[in-house]
Amino acid sequence: MDSTVTDTAATPAGPEDGPADSGHSEQDRTEDGEPGADIPKRRRWLRWTALGAAAAVLAAAGTAWSLYQRLDGNIRTDADTSRELEEHAADRPASVVREAVNILVIGSDNRGDGNGKYGRDNGTQRSDTTILLHLAADRKSGTAVSIPRDLMVEIPECTTSDGTTIAPRFAQFNWAFQFAGAGCTIRTVEQMTGIRMDHHAIVDFSGFTEMVDAIGGVEICLAEPVDDSEAHVELPAGRQTLNGEEALGYVRARYSLGNGTDTERMVRQQQFLATMLRQIREDGTLRNPSELYSLLDAATSSLTTDPGLASLKSLYDLADSLRGMPEGGMRFLTVPRQPYRLNANRDELVQPDASLLFEELKHDRPVTAGGGGDEEPGAAESPGAPEPTGSPRAAPAPPARRPLDPGRLRPGRSGLPTPPAEKGPLCG
Repeated sequence: MDSTVTDTAATPAGPEDGPADSGHSEQDRTEDGEPGADIPKRRRWLRWTALGAAAAVLAAAGTAWSLYQRLDGNIRTDADTSRELEEHAADRPASVVREAVNILVIGSDNRGDGNGKYGRDNGTQRSDTTILLHLAADRKSGTAVSIPRDLMVEIPECTTSDGTTIAPRFAQFNWAFQFAGAGCTIRTVEQMTGIRMDHHAIVDFSGFTEMVDAIGGVEICLAEPVDDSEAHVELPAGRQTLNGEEALGYVRARYSLGNGTDTERMVRQQQFLATMLRQIREDGTLRNPSELYSLLDAATSSLTTDPGLASLKSLYDLADSLRGMPEGGMRFLTVPRQPYRLNANRDELVQPDASLLFEELKHDRPVTAGGGGDEEPGAAESPGAPEPTGSPRAAPAPPARRPLDPGRLRPGRSGLPTPPAEKGPLCG
């Protein structure tokens, strides 16, 4: 019996059957029967959504890259200092602990470059604020050591940016920056401490004010009003939030606060920086993209650094390495000092305290040597401090500091800031 098997899968479609199924439904076809001539609205929507998302991602990436480029371009590279240090490479101390980092932070009072309102521009700049910042190798702690501008030190022979040679001299510390710039300042600090500076950063006046404004001001509390015409600041007593201009005047003020010494001004600067850093950490600035960008823009615009720090990536990597540092891990000190024996309006190091401090920092050991920042101002000048020996400039006994000229003080306008408390400033 014959049987016929029909293989429908292999049977070609007849003319009446139309073309083989191409995956398009009748709704996908045009009146002419051609598939794909008109994509359904649903498919068009999906396609445009995908294209829009891709465009948004590209736009965001382009914006982020543009912002990154701007921040990165804000930072200025200090080529003159690099050349100066390279010329004297043989005289510089060697690094002892590889992973520890030492950065010399210099606050410049350059009256040019938009800073003319803070004083007359006489073609020079000075370093009223200089901090040796030591970051421990494990990044669990750090020490910021202020170096008084009036400290009498040995300044080595230095070369200015125009090639002029400055002879070595025994002079107050800030002369190094005034006459020969950051390179001379770094070499002076290295000669004094025996610690090699891995990096340096110069911060100018305008950058400081913009950073304070970028975080919405810094809250402090004053026991008494402050009125200082030289620092361009007038503040009432009590709790208040300082904007950038007020903060700059406050940290620069000297003769209208306390006993008018540079030592008290350094303590006030340390307290203000500690309060500012804590506020940035607690107020969520680092988690707010807009506020963070404003802060970074102000910070990078004010910076002049060595090539090793002159990029946003380098600064980020350094900051990121400090994420594990516990709150309170940064300690602020002033080098152990006392009135200079031949001029009570200058300072000199207290030995062996200063050398012990420098050795501890150099070898990345916990700091035990006393300073003038954690203690009350003048603690390093106590009668029990060791007397310097072997100096041809020494005199039998240190004179008391010269009393301030009463004409430089205003009645009822002196006072010391209350040290910042654990969760913010307190009024006495």
